[in-house]
Amino acid sequence: MLLKEYRICMPLSVEEYRIGQLYTISKHSHEESHTGEGVEVVCNKPHMDPVHGEGQFTEKRVHLSSKLPSWAYAVVPRLFYITEKAWNYYPYTITEYTCSFLPKFSIHIETKYEDNCGTNENIFVLEKNAFDTEVCFLDIAHDDIPERHYRISEDPGIFSSTKTGRGPLKKGWRENDNPVMCSYKLVAVKFEVWGLQTRVEQFVHKVIRDILLVGHRQAFTWVDEWYDMSMEEVREFERRIQRATNEKIGLLTPTISTQIVPPMVGMHCSASSGPSTPVNADSPEFLSLPKDRPRKTSAPDTLTLPELKEAAN
Repeated sequence: MLLKEYRICMPLSVEEYRIGQLYTISKHSHEESHTGEGVEVVCNKPHMDPVHGEGQFTEKRVHLSSKLPSWAYAVVPRLFYITEKAWNYYPYTITEYTCSFLPKFSIHIETKYEDNCGTNENIFVLEKNAFDTEVCFLDIAHDDIPERHYRISEDPGIFSSTKTGRGPLKKGWRENDNPVMCSYKLVAVKFEVWGLQTRVEQFVHKVIRDILLVGHRQAFTWVDEWYDMSMEEVREFERRIQRATNEKIGLLTPTISTQIVPPMVGMHCSASSGPSTPVNADSPEFLSLPKDRPRKTSAPDTLTLPELKEAAN
């Protein structure tokens, strides 16, 4: 398992971001969905936790078949999706990703939000030396993102908000701007396959880094679209967009159920902790075998994977 903590600052308050997060996730999922591909919302309902109290549970299926890179077709079933389950007790969320045909692969994300610039050194109360956790600060304005995801209208270094007067974000904005909040994300990637574990886990973290940067850049640069919304209005937007997204990918009879939970004092419902982003179509280096390296005679000739079982209707 490879564990990393990401800290992503935003020129918003935690209270403002609970609206922006819901709006951004719904809009992003809809934009990235097409016929037969995209983010299917299976369930969205209230959830009660004995520790965290009232929250919201969501389950989504991220359909990716046609977006897979060419090197993956040999081992990935044609009907392929990743399951996302999220338990949301804003300003705290838990998100898990699993894949049915790869039982040894999982991603677990804990997220906490605070009104600071990433200065809480042990927000997850980890025991010292218990984990070798790398802390990664991500700058939404000045860190590089893949060229295919870049849009000039979503560049925080250029964007200026009409409604809030915030932006463009210049060098040093995290220390000088007000308000500033931080998304703290503790991300554990697990791929327990001998010979591939380290390289796959490192590759997945690279993809997650790009997803986090793109999603948080959008949340800020779309601020004028959601800033005046109430919680009731953004929840209605979420329900409407989820139905439209399910229909867009081919689910003419959406199976999602949504309800509104009255927020408790100091605690709010939220959507998933991060928007979904298509898988990179470029072949990662760890899947390319060096030509001058002789194959070990003890290695199997083929990779046997469990057959994909059809889900019961």
